[in-house]
Amino acid sequence: MTSTILVVDDVPDNLLVASDLLRKAGYSVRAANSGPVALRYAEQDPQPDLILLDIMMPGMDGYEVLRQLRESPRTAEIPVIFVSARSDEVDEELGLSLGAADYLSKPIRPLVTLARVRTQIEARAARRLMRSENSRLAMELGERMAESLLARRMGIRALAHLAELRDPETGNHILRTQGYVREIALSLRRQPGYAQALDDRTVDLMTESAPLHDIGKVGIPDRILLKPGPLTDDEWVVMRTHTTIGARAIELAERDLHQEVAFMDIAKQVSQSHHERWDGKGYPQGLSGTAIPLAARIMSVADVFDALTSPRVYKRPMSFEKSYEIITADSGTRFDPSVVQAFCECFERLKDIARAHMDPDIAPTATP
Repeated sequence: MTSTILVVDDVPDNLLVASDLLRKAGYSVRAANSGPVALRYAEQDPQPDLILLDIMMPGMDGYEVLRQLRESPRTAEIPVIFVSARSDEVDEELGLSLGAADYLSKPIRPLVTLARVRTQIEARAARRLMRSENSRLAMELGERMAESLLARRMGIRALAHLAELRDPETGNHILRTQGYVREIALSLRRQPGYAQALDDRTVDLMTESAPLHDIGKVGIPDRILLKPGPLTDDEWVVMRTHTTIGARAIELAERDLHQEVAFMDIAKQVSQSHHERWDGKGYPQGLSGTAIPLAARIMSVADVFDALTSPRVYKRPMSFEKSYEIITADSGTRFDPSVVQAFCECFERLKDIARAHMDPDIAPTATP
């Protein structure tokens, strides 16, 4: 496409000479005889690809025109070549410091002028091409990252559903606990001392990893996992190994990658430690207090809340209010008090999540 050049000079003969030279060189030329007219033309479509700007003009000189061009987002990137009869180095340095791309002395020399013009036109075209290419690459990178994230989420869901197929009563447990974890984490980070530990990325990773908390159940025998009633002491010993089985599986996957991945680390913490207790009486390691990973402390409350409010073959679901009483009563013993406080603060949103992902064909018994 033909490049457009705006020539600005208050002397008609100068405008004629410069315009004629540029048109013969194949450029589209617009002429302005004052600063205000130049500013108006610079805003209009098609915008100039380059401006040849006289400095000494009455009313508004070239320096002021350039200042206003640079202040407007629409004209800020149009290259400007100052053209002036003043050849003082101070004037040239001032023009360049204000953002001029080049400086030509009058009377203009045709070959020099055309060479300088061509350089600026080509430089702007190159900048536009680079900006376009950067935008394309950024869009492509964004698409690939989105595909990678989607693939990871699908992989997580597939693994979680694999465990769910072994224990079909869990139904929408995955979706509910994911929502619970996110809401509790967002509520918790408003408490003093948790904002940095629960930034947006960490909350996202915790939410994504939540479905893997029971992945270790794939290693529990059906006679125990699917038993329609309370487990014996010996059976509980086996059932509790699902925490270490899950953590070990994630650890092996992490080892295959030959590098540490933040998501995998959180998933491993959640899988292994979501049955630990604040008072140290949990399993599998008997951790207590803040020695239990934060993600696991949040998952623990989310998991128990869902277990209490969901039906099983051996029990009916509890009401939201009764579940609330049990969890708050266990604050400081089974659960981290700060996490319980966060649970209380977002309780209404947790109930909305429970209702939105209620297991099908189950009559609600929880109070609204």
